[in-house]
Amino acid sequence: MREPIGKKTNLEYDMSMEIKMEEIAELQNYLETKATSNPMEIQERLNELMVYLARSSELLAVARKELRKKKSSEISQTIIAVAKETNLSSKVQNQLLESIAEEEAFLVDWLDRLNSTIVHQIDGLRSLLSYAKEEMRMANNVG
Repeated sequence: MREPIGKKTNLEYDMSMEIKMEEIAELQNYLETKATSNPMEIQERLNELMVYLARSSELLAVARKELRKKKSSEISQTIIAVAKETNLSSKVQNQLLESIAEEEAFLVDWLDRLNSTIVHQIDGLRSLLSYAKEEMRMANNVG
């Protein structure tokens, strides 16, 4: 079994966005690989996916924290103050705020989609495993 992608400690959450993006891209590439129909390999992939789900969930929480932090920063407050002085609508103010945190919002969206993909792959692999078990049971009953 391979080493889990990007295993980090709590002290390493200050890593740059580039490093996170590399780790997330690694995870994306793993999720894009096709699973085999070999029951042993399916079980191994299920085990790996459960680890990756935990890691991607952790990264998602950190990304959401970074997004909230960015949105509440001094820059955001300054832009909102300027927007209010120029009588911009709340919709335009929100769009300005979103544009400030574009990278962070992208990271949150990507991690959210990866989490969903992992869950769907786990479900699909469980179905494949059940199918393989049923095939083996039927083969043993016939012979």
